[in-house]
Amino acid sequence: MTSTDQIPTVVIVGRPNVGKSTLFNRFVGSQQAIVEDRPGVTRDRKEMEATWLSVPFNVVDTGGWLPQGSELEDKVSRQVESAVRTADLVIFVVDAVSGLTEDDSSIAAWLRRTDRQILLVTNKADNDRREIERWEFLQLGLGDPYAVSALHGRRSGDLLDEVIARLPNTAAIHAAEDHVELDDEGEEVVTISAPKAPRVAIVGRPNVGKSTLFNRLVGANRSVVHDMPGTTRDAVDTLVETDEGPIVFVDTAGMRRKAKIDDAAEYYSLVRALRAVDESDIAMLVIDATEGVTAQDQRLAERIDIAGCPIVVVLNKWELLDDAENRLDVTNRMQEMLGFVGDAPVLKISALTGKGVNKLLPILHETIGRYHKRVPTKDVNKVILAAQAKQPAPHGARVMYSLQGASDPPTFTLFANKEIPPTYLRFLERSLREAFDFGSVPIKLRVRKRSK
Repeated sequence: MTSTDQIPTVVIVGRPNVGKSTLFNRFVGSQQAIVEDRPGVTRDRKEMEATWLSVPFNVVDTGGWLPQGSELEDKVSRQVESAVRTADLVIFVVDAVSGLTEDDSSIAAWLRRTDRQILLVTNKADNDRREIERWEFLQLGLGDPYAVSALHGRRSGDLLDEVIARLPNTAAIHAAEDHVELDDEGEEVVTISAPKAPRVAIVGRPNVGKSTLFNRLVGANRSVVHDMPGTTRDAVDTLVETDEGPIVFVDTAGMRRKAKIDDAAEYYSLVRALRAVDESDIAMLVIDATEGVTAQDQRLAERIDIAGCPIVVVLNKWELLDDAENRLDVTNRMQEMLGFVGDAPVLKISALTGKGVNKLLPILHETIGRYHKRVPTKDVNKVILAAQAKQPAPHGARVMYSLQGASDPPTFTLFANKEIPPTYLRFLERSLREAFDFGSVPIKLRVRKRSK
């Protein structure tokens, strides 16, 4: 397997609504980027690994680049420019239906000034006539255009062949994959892959500062930050090396109640955000301290709890509460509405200034460690037996044997002589939690009755 730094990077750019995200999905082989037939849906960079003819490469989807635009559009354009600086190959997508535009010419002029390798692609060429019309794009001065239909897959295989042919180090990648390391006795050396980096989803309502916190944590402006709700549309993830090991931070779109979502792109953003929570090892629920805990914050916490994902509550914009009474009211309200998350860590920070953010990483690593913890069977039985000796179960119920059957979250199987009441199961759960220092991490108990 090749290391990440050996894998070349392909960045897809173009003006809004030319089909960049559709081409991205075609490359990675699944519906990863949100696609809708109107401009401005993609705003952040999204990066995934793709493979063609056994050659891996990273492909990056970007928002629409515009020479001049609003403050938000300018920020999106800066994201595109940052992505291009990391590219081994840039795919410049134009629209065969609408033809050559002034924005296309502006983008081409900018790309010619970079030192990147450019591949010009005319998308939406669904038939032979549209393929012929691609030749008007020759005047962009970027070589022969490749005509494809990303939506229907027309000529996409030919395009991928050309992409692979232009990528650097592909021979080295194949050589690394084909190489077999042998020991002194001629036996193949088996390498055990390192465990995957834990994933931390940053979730919350729109405009509470999730992207600002994400950028603060990853140390770079990877997500577009703007004081308008709904800026982030897709889940954006970044691997960060920390002193205690790597972490993948996932920035998600702001989540509102489905009843208030009347926009297709926003609905799919919600779906992606919920999927990010389900696939993460831990979730940070970001709350705007100036607004306090709302009913929607409570519903989001319930959704995270249902997913079995540990939660860290982050009260952002804490520095704007300069009144001690207001701070006390926010704290009391949080305890009242989020009491069901138990002893979940609560941090009061300012993502904008960075105050208090340094406390997050130690808490995240500690919580992740508890989420993955495995307890030896003999120790589990010792705790369960001691709990039953201290307080026997009602109606003659008894756990005969117990073990931890899984982690992520920690899951224990209890073999009992009869059904155990829910209240007594909560007692046993509390005993396990305290004995093995699980903190606020969710614990699951499964009861199996002994067969007669």
